[in-house]
Amino acid sequence: MKTSLRMIAASGLLVAVAALAGAQGTTDGADLTAAGATFPYPIYSKWFTDYAAKTGVKINYQPIGSGGGIRQLQEQTVDFGASDAPMSDDEMSKAKGGPVLHFPTVLGAVVMTYNVPGVTKPLRLTGEVIADIFLGQITKWNDAKLAALNPGVKLPALDVLVVHRSDGSGTSFIFTDYLTATSPAWASGPGKGKDVKWPVGLGGKGNDGVTGQVKQTPGSIGYVELAYAKQNKLPYAEVRNAAGQFVMPTIESVTAAAAGAAKSLPPTTDYRVSIVNAPGREAYPISSFTWILVYANQTDATKGKKLVDFLRWAFHEGEGAASTLDYAPLPASMISQLDKRLTTVKLGTVGMR
Repeated sequence: MKTSLRMIAASGLLVAVAALAGAQGTTDGADLTAAGATFPYPIYSKWFTDYAAKTGVKINYQPIGSGGGIRQLQEQTVDFGASDAPMSDDEMSKAKGGPVLHFPTVLGAVVMTYNVPGVTKPLRLTGEVIADIFLGQITKWNDAKLAALNPGVKLPALDVLVVHRSDGSGTSFIFTDYLTATSPAWASGPGKGKDVKWPVGLGGKGNDGVTGQVKQTPGSIGYVELAYAKQNKLPYAEVRNAAGQFVMPTIESVTAAAAGAAKSLPPTTDYRVSIVNAPGREAYPISSFTWILVYANQTDATKGKKLVDFLRWAFHEGEGAASTLDYAPLPASMISQLDKRLTTVKLGTVGMR
C-alpha cells in the first residue's frame, strides 16, 4: 500500500485529495459529517473546500467506499452518506433515521485501465471480453479474443493480472452492473453488487488503491473512475457500447449515456436508476450517476438546513466545476426536479433557538 500511495502522490489532484482526506478524517470543528464513495471524492473535495470558503460551513468527509458510507448513514453516525450504488430496498429498511432520499450529484465513467508494456494506443474491449478477463478465462494479453478486437496491435505474451476493489464499493457496483448487462456468464456467476466474490485477482482499497496497483504492476488491468486514471497518466480502453460503437470515456460520452434520463424520470422518481450500457452511438457504456444520501426527516433543524443549503449550492454553483475534474454535470432539467425535491426534506426541532 505504501508503494501505491507513493505513486498516487505523483498526481497533483490526488495529492490534494490525500491531504483533504487526512484533514477531513476528523470531525473536529465540523458543521456536517459524511462518509462514502471514493468515485466522486475529487469533486466532493473541491465542493467542500469551496463551500467552506464561501459560507464558513465545514463538511468533513471520509472516503471509505460506498458500502461504508451506507452503513454509517444507516447507523446515523454521519449527517449524510455518499454512494455510487443506489441503496437496495433492504438497505433502506435498515436505516435507523427513516426514509432515505437519493440526490444525484454528477455523472462519471468507470474506465478499464491497464499496464501493458509496448502498447501505445488505446485498447478496444467489449463487455464479454472484460467479463472473460475478470472470470479468469483470458489469462494472456495476446489471447485470440483480445487480438481480434485490436488488429495491428502487438500484444505481448504476458500474464493478465486482474485488480479489483477489496472494499464495499459503488465503483464495483457500476462495473459489475455493466458486466451483468453484457455477459450472461457474469450474470449467472458473480453478478452485480458493491462487494462480489471475485473469481481471480488482487484487491485494492478505494479507487486510489486500484490505481496504484495497476500503475506499479506490468500486465495488470483494473477499473477506476476516470479522474484517477487521467491524473495518474494511465491508459484506458475504448469500450463497445450497445450500438456496437467503440467509445472512449469522456464528459461528452458520459453525457450521451445520460441523455433522456431526466425526461424519462417521473416526478415521483426516487432516482435509483442505472444507465449502464445505454442506447446511443455516442454513449460510453460504463457510466453512472453518483448519489448523496439524505434522511428525509432531519432531526436536527440546524444541521438539516445546512445540508439542504449545501446541496442547493452544489446543484447550482458546484456543478460548474464538474467538467474540470472529468465528471459530467447533471442536466438542467434534472436540477429543477432536484430543487423541488429539496423542499420535501423535513427539518426537525432539535438545534432550533
